Amino acid sequence: MSPRTVYRHVTHTIRHVPEGGITYEAFCVTAGCGAESGAHDEQEAAQDWALRHTGRTGHDLFRRIFTDHAQVTRAE
Repeated sequence: MSPRTVYRHVTHTIRHVPEGGITYEAFCVTAGCGAESGAHDEQEAAQDWALRHTGRTGHDLFRRIFTDHAQVTRAE
């Protein structure tokens, strides 16, 4: 007797977990700079860092990253 494999497709959902919070970061992408804000719990802190960095250096292009926590649950 040969072994049999059964596949079962189960629907899952993924959602933001509010208690995990959100982390905000900004990175200067001006060639040769590499400065970064570091991770902050408030968006304003990362934005303020970018504004101060522009004021000090004249660099005006940034990459922003918003990181959250998500949980996957079975829909059944």
